[in-house]
Amino acid sequence: MPAIEAMQQDVSLRGGETVVGSESMVTGAQALIRCLEAEGVEVVFGYPGGAVLPIYDELYQSSLRHILTRHEQGAAHAADAYARATGKPGVCIATSGPGATNLVTGIATAYMDSVSLVAITGQVATFLIGKDAFQEADITGITMPITKHNYLVKAASELPRIIKEAFHIATTGRPGPVLVDIPRDVTTAQFSYSYPKQVNLRSYRPTYIGHIKQIMSAVAAMDKAQRPLLYVGGGTVAGGAQAELLELAEKADIPVAMTLMGLGAFPGEHPLSLGMLGMHGTAYANFAVSHCDLLIAVGARFDDRVTGAIERFAAKARVIHIDIDPAEIGKNVRVDIPIVGDACNVLRELLQRVSPNKREDWVNQISDWKREYPLQFEDQVQPNERRQSTAEGEGRVPPQAIISALYNLTQGQAIVTTDVGQHQMWTAQYFRFAKARQLITSGGLGTMGFGLPAAMGAQVGCPGKLVICIAGDGSIQMNIQELATIVQEDLPIKVFILNNGFLGMVRQWQELFYEKRYSHTALTHSPDFVRVAESYGIKGLRISKTGDMLPVLKAALAHPGPVVVDCWVCREANVYPMVPSGKGLDQMLGLRGE
Repeated sequence: MPAIEAMQQDVSLRGGETVVGSESMVTGAQALIRCLEAEGVEVVFGYPGGAVLPIYDELYQSSLRHILTRHEQGAAHAADAYARATGKPGVCIATSGPGATNLVTGIATAYMDSVSLVAITGQVATFLIGKDAFQEADITGITMPITKHNYLVKAASELPRIIKEAFHIATTGRPGPVLVDIPRDVTTAQFSYSYPKQVNLRSYRPTYIGHIKQIMSAVAAMDKAQRPLLYVGGGTVAGGAQAELLELAEKADIPVAMTLMGLGAFPGEHPLSLGMLGMHGTAYANFAVSHCDLLIAVGARFDDRVTGAIERFAAKARVIHIDIDPAEIGKNVRVDIPIVGDACNVLRELLQRVSPNKREDWVNQISDWKREYPLQFEDQVQPNERRQSTAEGEGRVPPQAIISALYNLTQGQAIVTTDVGQHQMWTAQYFRFAKARQLITSGGLGTMGFGLPAAMGAQVGCPGKLVICIAGDGSIQMNIQELATIVQEDLPIKVFILNNGFLGMVRQWQELFYEKRYSHTALTHSPDFVRVAESYGIKGLRISKTGDMLPVLKAALAHPGPVVVDCWVCREANVYPMVPSGKGLDQMLGLRGE
């Protein structure tokens, strides 16, 4: 009895923690919050539910800012975009079952684009797992193919190690999403907390420094080449290699073509910039790939939307491939000089060794292609609309004109998020991104509904910057409920909906390859987006004719709060150039004179 009384006297409560002797006893939920704070997390995006109530109770009194989205998919996309805009890992939280499964599209989006994301999900109690309990889903099994790694936490004492490892894995090497599934009883169990200072994963050792022999081989190939081309992707942005890329291109006089994810890695207005290559890339970028004698791929994965027909892709060139993920090298194309390493480190090594050069013939050839095959849209207005648009202020607006005007009005300084489809490609073509992390878009997965919640994440991460969301009238409706989150969090996002009454990109394929059989692509009952915006308490504006465009765009950008602009654009405008499926990059549709 005296021993029990002594133990009781030695137990006290302090700040929600149980103190036994000199040891600090915390619950799993308390430990999770401490872990997130230890990792420098400032913001989490999420949606509460039964299995995560203990976690949310601790969030209520923590230093973390929580953004309540209106759908778990919105939380995942917002956390993803926060990571893309800031370079810091994004964090999202959802409850078990449908809450967790609603994150799946967002996790897959981050996985395909190599974004550092930590997704925390609730799970039913450990003794109920596998028994089809209420709101049970095997989220670790479901997400195994779309995460870099994932965990099911079986004991509260494992949480500090697991969270430390999760952030390490998500942010090192090739970035990617990591999921941590936490059963409810783990969040309430107590243990003695301490946070590890370092991670030791014997099987995970990313290579950051390129092999010197391979680097020297690449230098020799670059010095010898007469028509070299840099082909850069998202890995260049993730690796923070923009300065090294610019210096290398200028020193060796090498033109630069970018993937969708690589836009902004090299200044879009630079004379050596070719813009985007691939299916809807610029003609001059695609011609350059087809005629180069050395292709230097940096942080790019030779996606099918970039290469077109593999056998015709850079058929005259030797290939150098620089990537931190060895699994990507040689996966899709034959590589002559593989270099595994961080883009910034490898480019720095190349820069120190490559010879200064002037390739006037090659650069002049590309300049000729730029003059002969510029991006253009004047002739894409449909005949009946072209007649209307001859008078100032009449007719629907060419969508490309809106993108160009936004670029000019913002002087190219905005962070731009997009959904997926025609408007995404027009943005890639006509908004000439000057800096990395300016364009935030779903590349690999092509996720409709990404743009609006992505704008929230970008604005939260970069509160002092102008954030623009460019969406389609189909995509915007997939997560339009996040307008409520924008109002609740007072986020001054400017949303521009290119409204053509169609699922535009699918309609374009139906026009070109299915004899204009527009099967279920007409959006005949879309809402009045101005009134929808106003119902959420957001300023709504409309561009319905060419004369409206500049005044309305200027008014939207000048407004201090959030704005939704419904832009009535030409209904059947197409994205050109276009490389048809199965064709080579030199077999483009929509070039001048065709």
